[in-house]
Amino acid sequence: MSAMTISPKFQVVIPKEIRNHLHLKAGQKVEILEYDNRIELIPIQPMKSLRGFLKGIDTAIEREKDRL
Repeated sequence: MSAMTISPKFQVVIPKEIRNHLHLKAGQKVEILEYDNRIELIPIQPMKSLRGFLKGIDTAIEREKDRL
């Protein structure tokens, strides 16, 4: 587990090994979520990079009898 220090300007630096693992780039946007007693940073992916990520997914769903 890595630790970060909050600067007097409330800025943080994401450790290099995490930036490399998540392929984060300078200027990339992240979504910040507060959950209970923690903060989560979620990288926002450009729509072009998401194209085809569901390729091959099984879309066969057995429907309930009262549905079309």
